[in-house]
Amino acid sequence: MKKYSAKFWIFFVFLSALFLFGWFVFWEVRHQGLSRLLPFLKVAPMKEETRTDMETLLLVADNVLRTDGKERVFLLLFQNNLELRPGGGFIGSFGILKVRDGSVTEFAVHDTGNFDGRIPSTVTPPYPMKETLGIDSWKLRDSNYAPDFYENVAMAERFYLMGNGTEKFDGVIALTTNVLTSFLRVVGPVTLEGFPGTYGADNAIIDLEYQVEQGYRSQNIAFGDRKSVMGVLGLKVLEEMKKVSLTKKYELFQALLADLHGKDIQLFFHDEYLQAYIKNAHWDGAVDTTWKNDYLFAVDANLNSFKSDYFVKRSYDYVVDFSQEKPQAKLSITYEHTAKARDWFTKEYQTFLRVYVPEGSYAHKITGNTKEPVYGEAFGKKYFGTLVQVPLNSEKTVTFEYSLPQNIEQQWYDLKIQKQPGLSDTPVTVTIIKKDGSKEKNHFALDRDRIWSGFDE
Repeated sequence: MKKYSAKFWIFFVFLSALFLFGWFVFWEVRHQGLSRLLPFLKVAPMKEETRTDMETLLLVADNVLRTDGKERVFLLLFQNNLELRPGGGFIGSFGILKVRDGSVTEFAVHDTGNFDGRIPSTVTPPYPMKETLGIDSWKLRDSNYAPDFYENVAMAERFYLMGNGTEKFDGVIALTTNVLTSFLRVVGPVTLEGFPGTYGADNAIIDLEYQVEQGYRSQNIAFGDRKSVMGVLGLKVLEEMKKVSLTKKYELFQALLADLHGKDIQLFFHDEYLQAYIKNAHWDGAVDTTWKNDYLFAVDANLNSFKSDYFVKRSYDYVVDFSQEKPQAKLSITYEHTAKARDWFTKEYQTFLRVYVPEGSYAHKITGNTKEPVYGEAFGKKYFGTLVQVPLNSEKTVTFEYSLPQNIEQQWYDLKIQKQPGLSDTPVTVTIIKKDGSKEKNHFALDRDRIWSGFDE
């Protein structure tokens, strides 16, 4: 009888245990769903954020793909961030996605302009929509006017019902055009039957915009059907995603996480257990109402500027001065409009800018604004709001000077800056002037919500 070394038997036992573990996991997932993997994730060696991301993705996938015979219905809000709005971008179209037993049973894209014609004109639009857009009533296309996704979901579902929508949604998902770009960057260019051209990461958004605004006219496509290309493109990208290699699938996974953390994808589920996980992963697009230190959230609403955000570049410069009796703050937001001339796509830029700061802050001076500012409180924050206009091929800086609450002190200083959905990698400079007059400066790109930690006195 052949004898084996101790090393062999250790290796044999290890492989056997690994095989049995894998078999156990397979049957647990097959019979009880992906959520059965959660206990294994809790003990796996990985970063805490990665663990949270994986747990949440498993729960979302389990909810959507569960084979229990129940049809799940989702409202998809397609937000065009070339026309930036507080929630991510103008809602030019929306989709209804139905899934049963892990398969798509129905996916339809609707023109929001057509649907809004069914909504009674009874809801007064928030300031300054009426003055800038020339509308008498607030409807679905403009429903994402809050910086908080929970409020935007409530308004979208309200307007959907007002338009005699009949679906009861299990969840609402908002996506900006950045998602299409990031996915095409991985799967590569695609062509669409019945539509001209090739849609790739570098040109898809502009070409899609041209198709729905201009191109359809020469293709005998009815005005009401001009956005049907979006549904065709969406299904085509999903089809191509299934074909990519394992390496590409990992790249898609990374792109998905980046879009979730960057708020280009925002999620809401009526299942409270699942939504608690989404909130913990910070994929819910919420304003942080629990943060008690210094805080900053700048929110733009492109109002009557066409798709000019494609040409507008922003940068933030934030200075906090502790050398004075009360901490003083100065926020400068610079807009650069790079377009040279008006056309069907762009014009002079006009935005209603709101800046959310700690409750108890007091504004002393605002410059660079077009109209008198407005002030208010929401989400446990103070906000300053003002209309800003930036001519073509020019630059404009808007500056807010204000006192911070006395409880914000140098020795305990932390700053949270929340990112607006739809914006990409905004350059930020933070300067802290210490009590002795010395300065500490930091530069970074705001590609997701960021916390800038304090320093020792």
